[in-house]
Amino acid sequence: MKSKGRYGQFVRWIFSIIDVLIVNLAYFATLLWPATTTADGNGMYERPIWLALNVAMLVCVYFYNDVHERRVFYADKVVGQALKLVLTHAGIFIALASFLSKFDAPWQQVLLFYIIFFIALATWWVLSRQLVKLYRNQGFNFKRVIVIGGGTVGVRLINEMLGDQGYGYHIVGFFDNNPKARSASAAYQGTLDDVEQFVKTHQVDEMFCAVPDVEDTQNVARMIRIADNNAVDFYYVPQFGRTVTRQFELSSVGDVPILAVHPYPLKNPINRLFKRAFDLLFSTVALILSPLVIIPVAIGIKLTSPGPIFFVQRRTGYRGQAFNCYKFRTMRINADSDTLQATKGDPRITRFGNFLRRTSIDELPQFYNVWRGEMSIVGPRPHMVAQTEMYSELIDKYMLRHTIKPGITGWAQVRGYRGQTEELWQMEKRVEYDVWYAENWSFFLDLKIIVRTIWNALKGEDNAY
Repeated sequence: MKSKGRYGQFVRWIFSIIDVLIVNLAYFATLLWPATTTADGNGMYERPIWLALNVAMLVCVYFYNDVHERRVFYADKVVGQALKLVLTHAGIFIALASFLSKFDAPWQQVLLFYIIFFIALATWWVLSRQLVKLYRNQGFNFKRVIVIGGGTVGVRLINEMLGDQGYGYHIVGFFDNNPKARSASAAYQGTLDDVEQFVKTHQVDEMFCAVPDVEDTQNVARMIRIADNNAVDFYYVPQFGRTVTRQFELSSVGDVPILAVHPYPLKNPINRLFKRAFDLLFSTVALILSPLVIIPVAIGIKLTSPGPIFFVQRRTGYRGQAFNCYKFRTMRINADSDTLQATKGDPRITRFGNFLRRTSIDELPQFYNVWRGEMSIVGPRPHMVAQTEMYSELIDKYMLRHTIKPGITGWAQVRGYRGQTEELWQMEKRVEYDVWYAENWSFFLDLKIIVRTIWNALKGEDNAY
């Protein structure tokens, strides 16, 4: 096994220094932009302004540098954190510059600076996360961890840690009193009675305890004591992870710690307003440009089969309410369109309809549903009412996917779960992704899904039929 790496402990500080360099690069890039030059040639070109920018950045680095410490952090959340830092920086900078009586730069110049700053910082943070993952994949900057408890949660934790070497977890020990747990990991080192000796004779950075405290309070307390006596970071893995996948927030009542169920992000009125504003803007632009697509598609549909241009179907929407979902018609007129899902090589699909489906052009009329507020750009795909009635009886938590508006595209679709569902597990997986999206929504996650949807449409998808 390779060593941790001589400079692994300095990663956080190295990256934080680069964060400060980025704000300076954005500042000088703004000054060099010809369109922002003021009549007197000054604007932001003042030493107190530069000083205020850097002081504000140092404050932000102090509060936001955990982005360089977290071992599991998704790109959309990284970009979201970058936006929060930039907005925080703007507030601190404006306050400092106003206090120094130097805030006389034109707003266009300040806006340009923050646009450049955000793009540069977000790009750097995403890139730095990839650099760190590559560094860890080479065997450096890792944490030596032991996992205690081989139940459902313990095994899930081990699989997550081993699933991506970029997390930087090296499992050096696994302990459980049940001999059958030996098969859960090759790192099995014995029972809980062997933990203390192992920690004393091996270098261990973190201990993850997945022993149920309800059933074994004494052992959990003993593991905490062992960790404290050997300067090992201790993490308790809650056992409700066996059945609950939603996020929780740690808080307290006095000195008593409690876990609160983290509400869906879209229950926040501000988040809903923001998402709706984006949907309205996006769909309005799409509808204005729609004649460029509708006219040639309408001609193609009419030339290849008799019938209407649009296909209207009742589908399940927000809170289980049915609505009329619009699509370009891709099938010949048939009596099973509202009950029978399209399959690969379906004889009902016309040749032109097959092209519309493979390129996802058939979904474009749903921008009208988005504009009406029945759908969103991104969300769980709406199912036929008949499908909803069937799967709600077969799949646990199926109706949770209706706690948000359905979408033209969704997280399940860009993860490969679109098209025909031949077996129940495929729909179960789709529902799992839909519920995950509802629990982890962010604006940048929506942007990520939109970009991946466009890319998939351009390269073509095997399941688009």
